[in-house]
Amino acid sequence: MSTMPEKCLILVVDDTQTNLGVIYKLLTDAGFEVATAIDGEMALQQVEKRLPDLILLDVMMPKIDGFTTCQKLKENLQTRDIPIIFMTAISDTDTKVKGLGLGAVDYIIKPFHEEEVLARIHTHLELRNLTKTLEQRVSERTAALSQALKDLQESQLQLVQREKMSALGQLVAGIAHEINNPVGCIYGNLGHASGYFQDMINLIDLYQQHYPQPITEIQERIAAIDLDYVRADLPNLICSMKEGVQRIRNISTSLRTFSREDSDRKVSCNIHDGIDSTIMILKHRLKVSEGRPDIEVIRDYDDLPEIKCFSGQMNQVFMNLLANAIDALEESNLGRSYSDIEANPNQITIQTRLTEDHNHVLVRIKDNGVGMSPDIQQKIFEHLFTTKPVGQGTGLGLSIVRQIIVEKHQGTLEVNSLPGQGSEFVITIPIH
Repeated sequence: MSTMPEKCLILVVDDTQTNLGVIYKLLTDAGFEVATAIDGEMALQQVEKRLPDLILLDVMMPKIDGFTTCQKLKENLQTRDIPIIFMTAISDTDTKVKGLGLGAVDYIIKPFHEEEVLARIHTHLELRNLTKTLEQRVSERTAALSQALKDLQESQLQLVQREKMSALGQLVAGIAHEINNPVGCIYGNLGHASGYFQDMINLIDLYQQHYPQPITEIQERIAAIDLDYVRADLPNLICSMKEGVQRIRNISTSLRTFSREDSDRKVSCNIHDGIDSTIMILKHRLKVSEGRPDIEVIRDYDDLPEIKCFSGQMNQVFMNLLANAIDALEESNLGRSYSDIEANPNQITIQTRLTEDHNHVLVRIKDNGVGMSPDIQQKIFEHLFTTKPVGQGTGLGLSIVRQIIVEKHQGTLEVNSLPGQGSEFVITIPIH
């Protein structure tokens, strides 16, 4: 079965009108489309207008001979693969070797034998078509393999990232559990300590009531310890300790909230809990440092219902977006003094809203950092793309964020940003 196209264009180049007429009739009768040229220059012009499938090229021609024409065709990337068959009355070996060396595929000796001409043309057209088909298949297969390799690399990197997050979750959950026991003990005992202190104060008051003039040694000890100050300050100390312990309990709760392992199905959760726990975990990066004041976190929360989601994955989204916002703010601080930053403070605004149709939750996370150019905005969700120096960014964060929001939760993820004016990520998540 022939693999040759039904209608092939053959360009015939010969300075003899008789030869052109004979070849033209032979090829058109055989079902080919035929174009003609009487010299090499005209042939090159014809090729520029439309690429033929095969060229029959006379060797001996005025202006540009067949060899030179062939050489020019082979030097052009667009025409180099067109099969060229020389037509000549010269049958010596040197001439054939020269032509084949220039890239011709065959020779036809004048005078022509019609069956031989058609057989050679059919053979080389089929060979050319098979080559093109093979090239296409190789190209398609190469593209498929490249895509498969890219998908495999992406899957492997995402698997590594998920394993890291899972290991982090287990570690954080373990730490939170270990913290709870001593913290619970301290918190409970502080209540007892406060009661015991009050009992002792009451007893001291009773002594002072019945023995207003104690012995000199007791008076000296009361003065040495400044009893009135101790009575006034110790309740404040216990209150401060309770607040500190309560903060540790809040951190422990945030750690456990953040590290919740996802089941194989979505569960109802309060999205604000996930955001707040993430902020708590990132508190060390938000607080005042030697080079800048606190990063202000502005929470503008709407009254939202619980949403069905993979809570651990959603927390990972908030972690990546908030960490990126902090990175952008720190980059914007380069070259600015403490007072400059204080006058125009670093801010992260987190806004949640219920959409008008009451079917989706909208989360906006905005910073006033360095912002992004349109070119970077188009690439930030691409796999392995990062603007951070080598060793500081994996290029996975926003790619995974997009996958979690768009693919896992059927939501949307958009970015609005201008250089020097900060960035805003807008997340839309279905409630059910």
